[in-house]
Amino acid sequence: MSKPSTAGSLPEELRRTLGVPDAVVIGLGSMIGAGIFAALAPAARAAGSGLLIGLALAAVVAYCNATSSARLAARYPASGGTYVYGRERLGDFWGYLAGWAFVVGKMASCAAMALTVGSYVWPGQAHAVAVAAVVALTAVNYAGVRKSALLTRVIVAVVLAVLAAVVVTALTSDGADTARLDVGSDATVDGVLQAAGLLFFAFAGYARIATLGEEVRDPARTIPRAIPIALGITLVVYTVVAVSVLMVLGPAGLAEAAAPLSDAARAAGADWLMPVVRVGAAVAALGSLLALILGVSRTTLAMARDRHLPHVLAIVHPKFQVPHRAELLVGAVVAVAAATGDLRGAIGFSSFGVLVYYAVANASAWTLTPDEGRTNRLIPAVGLAGCLVLAFALPVSSVISGAAVIALGAAVYAVRRALTARG
Repeated sequence: MSKPSTAGSLPEELRRTLGVPDAVVIGLGSMIGAGIFAALAPAARAAGSGLLIGLALAAVVAYCNATSSARLAARYPASGGTYVYGRERLGDFWGYLAGWAFVVGKMASCAAMALTVGSYVWPGQAHAVAVAAVVALTAVNYAGVRKSALLTRVIVAVVLAVLAAVVVTALTSDGADTARLDVGSDATVDGVLQAAGLLFFAFAGYARIATLGEEVRDPARTIPRAIPIALGITLVVYTVVAVSVLMVLGPAGLAEAAAPLSDAARAAGADWLMPVVRVGAAVAALGSLLALILGVSRTTLAMARDRHLPHVLAIVHPKFQVPHRAELLVGAVVAVAAATGDLRGAIGFSSFGVLVYYAVANASAWTLTPDEGRTNRLIPAVGLAGCLVLAFALPVSSVISGAAVIALGAAVYAVRRALTARG
């Protein structure tokens, strides 16, 4: 655990205020977000009727990752998540690489979520709304993690209510047909793997619980309980939503849908529900953005403590007990990206970085001993293999751009080490 800074009176430690319910809600806010409104259609285009198989595969990999992360977080209850685990278990380079992959990939994901808010709230001014959303949620995070947890609780409740309305409407409509659930009839292995990689993007939010390890009460008990609870609830929700939408639209209709849940409501004869779904999508994206900014700023804090990033970013606000400089930097970078970029391809790019991040987590969990809380080694082994397979099954453009960014991070690390050795 890092010690408070001796340079001046500003602290670098965070306060433990989050219990199991708060941690579960933060995880749900990260996972049950914009992904369920946007990821089903590209996954259906890749897998066809194998969509549910891809969802199950993504869930298996996510479970292995979650189990590995929970065991590691209980042993290393510090901000930074896999950045800390890789550093402690595998060496400085692997921790740094995990942190680099997470920060860069998730900043792109933050911008994508902000643009999703803009496209639903005011399509003609999507970039302006996106920037406003980033500024507003950065201010919420700045005011303290407890306030972030309370806002996330409200957002999760709204999104679950909207999804429940869509599911009930779809399943009780005259157009619902179980014959459309002809699972795997036209699926290919490559298509299912690519769909799993795209859907994994929506499951990846449980990392937010681990990256907040330094702000959780009794982390050895809280984190291993919160992560599987959040993941299990999310899997149930995603499965029910996917089944209901498929029963109304079918694989082909879902693959062509620009807004799958809105289209499902229309196909079910519930036009009144469409504006509700749009509001739900915007709120979900806000929830994802809130939790993403929270997680990225904590990993930035951890890397700054070790001087992989400027040490000034490690300072914690004495009143609000948050890494305010890291949060302001993350907010500024994301705001610029949201104002200038078209990040529709950010899901694939972000997925590649996050899968690399979890590959390091599983490799770290493999090194745990039974006395350190290790589970069956099959779990981290399956998680590691699954992460690598799904990462390289993503669209070629995502693999190339993601690999290039990872290579750039490794080069930066090598240059820094060389300069340090000379100095």
